[in-house]
Amino acid sequence: MESANAGMGTRLGMTSASKAPDSCNALTKRIRSVRTLSETLAASLTPEDCCAQSMPDASPTKWHLAHSSWFFETFLLATSARYRKFDPSFDYLFNSYYEAVGARHPRSARGLLTRPSLADVMSYRQHITEQILELVETRHGELRDMASVLELGLQHEQQHQELIITDIKHLLGSNPQLPAYHDVPCQPASDAPPLEWLSFQGGLRAVGHTGDGFAFDNELPRHRAFLEPYQLATRLVTNSEYLEFVLDGGYSRPELWLSDGLHLVAEQNWSAPLYWNGRVDDSHVFTLAGLQSLVLQEPVCHVSYYEAEAFARWAGARLPTEFEWENAATEVPVMGNLLNLRRMHPAVAVAEGEPLLQVFGDVWEWTASAYLPFPGYRPAAGALGEYNGKFMCNQMVLRGGSCATPIDHVRPSYRNFFPAGTRWQFTGIRLARSA
Repeated sequence: MESANAGMGTRLGMTSASKAPDSCNALTKRIRSVRTLSETLAASLTPEDCCAQSMPDASPTKWHLAHSSWFFETFLLATSARYRKFDPSFDYLFNSYYEAVGARHPRSARGLLTRPSLADVMSYRQHITEQILELVETRHGELRDMASVLELGLQHEQQHQELIITDIKHLLGSNPQLPAYHDVPCQPASDAPPLEWLSFQGGLRAVGHTGDGFAFDNELPRHRAFLEPYQLATRLVTNSEYLEFVLDGGYSRPELWLSDGLHLVAEQNWSAPLYWNGRVDDSHVFTLAGLQSLVLQEPVCHVSYYEAEAFARWAGARLPTEFEWENAATEVPVMGNLLNLRRMHPAVAVAEGEPLLQVFGDVWEWTASAYLPFPGYRPAAGALGEYNGKFMCNQMVLRGGSCATPIDHVRPSYRNFFPAGTRWQFTGIRLARSA
């Protein structure tokens, strides 16, 4: 979920032609809101927290704050001959994976970057924010040509907001003291609704992004997919249901597992979801609020694709394809336990009139679909084409967003993707079966 580039028009920005914002004030407010939220998410952390890196797949909070600024500087501001870079060395330090932009610091060594300091990075952020706002407020002619890149930059920063949360959780969860990041808002004790099945007709369905709003290029082009009749579970799989799988020897039954998954189980000694501390005789789990009692009715979280697939087999079901999921989600309102609630932890499902529950928020839902290009997909030319296209191999698609996803960042066609062994993201399970 690291991101991107510049000046590639509609292929990674708006699905409609680039155009000037309807309201300069509204755009200014949105820029301030997105930029401020990133800093708010880091506000309770110490400088030491912000610099540390717990594993190669995670990045320090300081790096996320700097990289999301580097993106705007590189692909928006530096396109003007009048702009002078804040510090040219940042091109090397804070480039993520853009080969076309130049050399970069190794991802696995980002935690070694004690300099620039956190204070220096915050000064960099302030400078970049001021320059973006100056562009919006005074250089309308240039902005008309760069509107899609500006929107892409804001969406890109929202991706890194989620990564700030998941990466700091992994860091704090690796600390023997298991320190808390924040206090989780209380949810009244309740039972999850019974797991039921909702049926969907088969046939030819249009999938992919539609409309004039923002979409990443991997959501396009809209095309047709044929679906056989199928059923989806009306809610996510709970901790209680997953615990039954664990206690039934689920991690030691090779007939349930894909070969690569079974290899990871043995190699990494998996016996429960991440943050259950690898034990089933302990009723506690690590959360961003520290060590908490495991709430059995909450959605199971921090499971890999392999674990999700093995559980589905054990349960006599399967995972949905991404198109089955999208077809079901299209008419569901985009609302739920998302980042705006600041819970940052999955919540017990509450029946509120919708036939499908927890479609958006709580946990990203693994699908059975490999991350591949849609028919007719072409990556953008230049560096921006590296945003999504070059990762369309050895990844699985997830849908729906999580408790760490900004509410205005997710939609039915949004395609997240991670390797099948990933567990540190807020990832969970919705079951499917053929009708």
